[in-house]
Amino acid sequence: MFAYPQKAAFGKTVPKSLIYSKARPSKKVKSLFVEQVEEIIWAYKLSRETLKLPAKGGYSEIEVFDIRLRADKLDVAVLDSIDKAIPYPIIFRLLSQRQVKNVAAYKRPATDGTKNWVIGGRFETDWLKTPGEDPLPVALNIKALYEQMMLPIIGNSPRKDEPLGEMVQRLNLARKKQNELKKLQSRLKKEKQFNRKVEINAEIRTLSAELEKIS
Repeated sequence: MFAYPQKAAFGKTVPKSLIYSKARPSKKVKSLFVEQVEEIIWAYKLSRETLKLPAKGGYSEIEVFDIRLRADKLDVAVLDSIDKAIPYPIIFRLLSQRQVKNVAAYKRPATDGTKNWVIGGRFETDWLKTPGEDPLPVALNIKALYEQMMLPIIGNSPRKDEPLGEMVQRLNLARKKQNELKKLQSRLKKEKQFNRKVEINAEIRTLSAELEKIS
């Protein structure tokens, strides 16, 4: 968790209707907002004006949103809708029963000449009851600050000279392969035929080796 400077405080409640109008979520997702979200607060704006840091590479602001939950669960579709509605990177702080966790999706400006943002993999910390607060990382610009803020939420370190975007792609691929591996292991337990077990075991070994290379 970070200790955000008071000069960056925004403190505005975000009506759910605003998210609906911008993101156009389905009726099912709207019901999740009603069932799971008590309040959405736009807590901080980390920008050129509030931090005296220059923009770079399309990154001019980082937003910090506090989401007060009705329970200790939040469907990812809710966060996807908010990220879709707000055209800036967002660090979410989920607040529930005196616990807090950080959640964020890696966002980058689209390269097609539009003002759209591309949303990558979503990452989160554990729930914490008494989180410590660290000062914001030292950075030369807003983009560098965002990348430094994302790293503790991602929970992994980049490889040597690996850009954050490439690291996120690698971790997304690792997640995909982990899911495939779980499915194969489940199939292996259910399989009765010896020949098929041998084939599935070979697939598991191959997939495990691929996963080890990218993890």
